[in-house]
Amino acid sequence: MRGLLFALLLAGAWSGAAFAQEDKKTDDLKPADPDTGESTVEETTLGLLPNPFEKYGVKFAATYIGEGLGNPTGGLKQSAVYEGRLNLAFDVDLEKLAGLKQLAFHANIFQIHGGGLSRGDLLNFMVVSGIEALPSTRLYEIWFEQKWGTKLALRAGQLAADTEFMTAKYTDVFTNASFGWPAIAAINLPSGGPSPPLATMGTRLRADATENLTLIGAIFDGNAAGPGLNDPQLRDRYGVNFRVNDPPLVLGEVQFLWNAEKGDPGLDGKFKIGGWRHFGGFSDQRFSNDGLSLANPASSGIPANFSGDFGVYSVFEQKIYRVGKDDDRGIGIFARVSSSPSDRNLINLYADAGLELIGLSDQRPRDKFGIGAGYAQVSSRARALDADYQQLLGPNWPVRSFEALISTVYQYEVRAGWTLQPNFQYIIHPGGGATGFNSPFPGKVLKDAAVFGLRTVLKF
Repeated sequence: MRGLLFALLLAGAWSGAAFAQEDKKTDDLKPADPDTGESTVEETTLGLLPNPFEKYGVKFAATYIGEGLGNPTGGLKQSAVYEGRLNLAFDVDLEKLAGLKQLAFHANIFQIHGGGLSRGDLLNFMVVSGIEALPSTRLYEIWFEQKWGTKLALRAGQLAADTEFMTAKYTDVFTNASFGWPAIAAINLPSGGPSPPLATMGTRLRADATENLTLIGAIFDGNAAGPGLNDPQLRDRYGVNFRVNDPPLVLGEVQFLWNAEKGDPGLDGKFKIGGWRHFGGFSDQRFSNDGLSLANPASSGIPANFSGDFGVYSVFEQKIYRVGKDDDRGIGIFARVSSSPSDRNLINLYADAGLELIGLSDQRPRDKFGIGAGYAQVSSRARALDADYQQLLGPNWPVRSFEALISTVYQYEVRAGWTLQPNFQYIIHPGGGATGFNSPFPGKVLKDAAVFGLRTVLKF
């Protein structure tokens, strides 16, 4: 398997690399809740969940996220929804339990309920909630991870990519899904790529080459739900498809770190550069397989096909202020940008940026505040198809352009393990400003939307 070969080559290349002392990147090696970004192994909880087997290396974690969201203006229609997700995680240190040196196991299950504001009412690209999904009880991740010292870690099973690839440290306070797994990946990749609520079979190798350099590579099955025209979440309703025969998705990332050791007097930062390559077939955004515009009634109506797709991205994050000697408190900034070819992708350029304030008050050391902005550009090929429809159907047919987002959120810790997050999002040109021809509501202009929300997170 090409993924295994890739992993072995990377392991061999860095098997002799030096490793830093206990440092700030060690948290990246622990299983993380896909929305809070905190470790499911070491997290602050309400202390209500009995855990009698922890001394044997067995850890249970339960996190409930519930939120109300409403858009009094904009989108397709005005609405309000409640949605929730219970995340049950199970982690086992198999060295403690069974003497299997540096081997760990992780699994988690989602129970998802409630409505979804983006999919039903806003029709926007940057989904307003990271927990929005079709109601279901589904298996999410299930994997084993083998470590070799503190240099290498190989993970295999049903995995998600959004907790390790394209991530930025100072986005965890935001509730919009795109500040996690960016919209350019969620929209362009089959089934949205390996991200909530659809993880997929794969393997990932992480190598800490030096204290300032980390390499990550992974190969996934390229379509968690498999081919089909209906919603991918319906094609893999319970997260147990375990597909391995679809054209693969390969991701790679290089991370450059500075002031990475815990207690380092300097302000820590990180720069990442990465890319992905999918080996499946992708449809042309404008032309049919006979060379005519898809808007032309004389065309076959079957899009031209491209072999494969790819994207490149970079991430910058930097702490610009620290409270005393506390590495967890202060102010951090982030910026991300990603690009993919216009001919086979609806979104060809994505960027976001923002800042997070963490525990600036001694009286509220765990409160957070964030403000950020995002931008998703409709590809030139898709815009050209809209223009073709405009010529055919008249000047009232809309041409999509871009979607932009401004978001602000405050996270208030009620007590250890319980937070409240009032948040506001303003969406400019939802869906690029209109729906496309193949939408259930073709050619519908979508007005700018204001979204108000309140999220609560309970860790038991």
